Amino acid sequence: MAAFSKYLTARNSSIAGGLLLALYLVKLSRRTHKRNRSDGRTDVVLGAEKDARKDRAAVDKQFLVRILRILRILVPRFFCMETCYLILIAAMLVARTYCDVWMIQNGTMIESAIIGRSAKDFKSYLFSFIKFMPAIALVNNFLKLGLNEVKLRFRERLTKSLYDQYLQGFTYYKMGNLDNRISNPDQLLTQDVERFCNSVVDLYSNLSKPLLDIGLYIFKLTSAIGAQGPAIMMTYLLISGLFLTRLRRPIGKMTVIEQRYEGEYRYVNSRLITNSEEIAFYNGNLREKQTIHATFKKLVDHLHSFIFFRFSMGFIDSIIAKYVATVVGYLVVSRPFLNLAHPRHLRSSHSELLEDYYQSGRMLLRMSQALGRIVLAGREMTRLSGFTARITELMKVLKELNAGRYERTMVTQQDKDAVDKLMLVPGSGRVINRDNIIKFDHTPLATPNGDVLIRDLSFEVRSGTNVLVCGPNGCGKSSLFRALGELWPLFGGSLTKPERGKLFYVPQRPYMTLGSLRDQVIYPDTQEASSFGSSCVQVLKEYLDNVQLGSHSGEGGLLGRGPGLDGCSQRGREAKDGYGPALLPQASVRHPGRVHQCRECGRGGLHLQPLQEGGHHPVHRVPQEVSVEASQVLPPHGRKRQLRVQAHHRGNGGVWFVVAWT
Repeated sequence: MAAFSKYLTARNSSIAGGLLLALYLVKLSRRTHKRNRSDGRTDVVLGAEKDARKDRAAVDKQFLVRILRILRILVPRFFCMETCYLILIAAMLVARTYCDVWMIQNGTMIESAIIGRSAKDFKSYLFSFIKFMPAIALVNNFLKLGLNEVKLRFRERLTKSLYDQYLQGFTYYKMGNLDNRISNPDQLLTQDVERFCNSVVDLYSNLSKPLLDIGLYIFKLTSAIGAQGPAIMMTYLLISGLFLTRLRRPIGKMTVIEQRYEGEYRYVNSRLITNSEEIAFYNGNLREKQTIHATFKKLVDHLHSFIFFRFSMGFIDSIIAKYVATVVGYLVVSRPFLNLAHPRHLRSSHSELLEDYYQSGRMLLRMSQALGRIVLAGREMTRLSGFTARITELMKVLKELNAGRYERTMVTQQDKDAVDKLMLVPGSGRVINRDNIIKFDHTPLATPNGDVLIRDLSFEVRSGTNVLVCGPNGCGKSSLFRALGELWPLFGGSLTKPERGKLFYVPQRPYMTLGSLRDQVIYPDTQEASSFGSSCVQVLKEYLDNVQLGSHSGEGGLLGRGPGLDGCSQRGREAKDGYGPALLPQASVRHPGRVHQCRECGRGGLHLQPLQEGGHHPVHRVPQEVSVEASQVLPPHGRKRQLRVQAHHRGNGGVWFVVAWT
């Protein structure tokens, strides 16, 4: 017992306690990660993407392929502003490294002058330091300027590239309504893009500066203490880096999960704002609060696990990358000084030994710090792999949607006979562009998830024919128009219709654009692209007066942006404003003179509106006086072709209307 007690010193006890704590933290972090992985497989609040379908986020060959693909977007060519700023950052990093070396040497001489009591040398080296202070400060701030500019320009490049694909055709609609691989594109396009660009630039800075420092300090130290010391430090870097990289592997996946949960939490909040009126009528505030709290709790639980994992990794990183590296540095730098037979210091005085040790020690300390930063940069690289996986997934989905491919959970038909099953292949139908006709030829009408509404749809509508589509809820009335508008893919057969620019659709829910009343009426045109020209305001005022909407122009005019033009409380006005595009269709009705030309050529537009018995979606409620006045907006040219707006009121208060050329 006495022999054992002599080893129970404070130093040995602290070392043993530290090792036990490290082992406990590693074990607890792995247990937490396993529990978090099992919890991530059950999403009860939102139908989010499942982890099983996600690619593994880690620093490997696939990560390098992904990051190179994105870097081609961030730096599209060699001669561009991004390249100039990257060169500026590299130059400032080189200048900062030489400033560090000069400050080490100058600081050593100042302290040697103080110890040697030389006032002349002290003043000389001190004034040299004061003289170079503005240059050193300028280098540091030029480095910060370059880093911030590169972050902003990378974000601008990547955002524009993603939005060019996201807003191409109907991709923005298909991502949210046809494809279910990405549930929160707004989170990816905003916050994830910003964090990815910041992480890329920070990694560039955190890797290039330490690598430059290591190369320079190895060159300086080789002449001072020999090549064996830097070689030992580099070996330690390799071993510790591989060990820490293996421990950090869960960070990439945890980053992906964090961003997905952030997107879900952001989505449920925006959903509450968008549907506030409907939720208020249903008194659904308590149910929505439960949904938001459940989503937020899922995010908080994951962040707690992530914070504790980073705490345990930070503890191990600090020991391996900082303190153990310092111990290795002391062992390396002390070898030539403790060796009394070393030829370099056989005839050195005490002051020369002190100056040489101080300068070599400072350089070796900076080198060990640079090695530690490279080791710790692996943590940032692992986190970057998570953002890279998210951005790459978005780019892949956008590319496939623009190519006409989408993935969605399809419904099964196990309850039907094998003979009665219908093989559905999205996009297998043909779209034929032809004027003055709408024809469905043996076309199955099905939802994007494969739910068949009509097995074989065949009918034809010629120009000038009025058609009223009616039926119960869920029979496929709205689906018919989505297929006609090419929002949904065809699952077979053929569809003959005018090209996209010659058909104009009025959606079931009115859409309020950002801007003035003029922007609302001429949407999606802009003032610059509008065919009205300089007489835009006057022509629009005449049209609004014809349909008794002239009072809108008094609330700030057609250019006004007052609060009365937005919000759920203005649904009635929104419905009326929805007639603006109907009375000013894109393809034909632009100017009274052009209207007459279209009539003479026999061209016209066709608007189809479904009839609802119990209410499927909110329909436009047209006041009787408006329907009477609207027929006078465009005076008839002859008796055969005129614009007719008919409003039919039902006993239960429902209204349906038809607008057609006859």
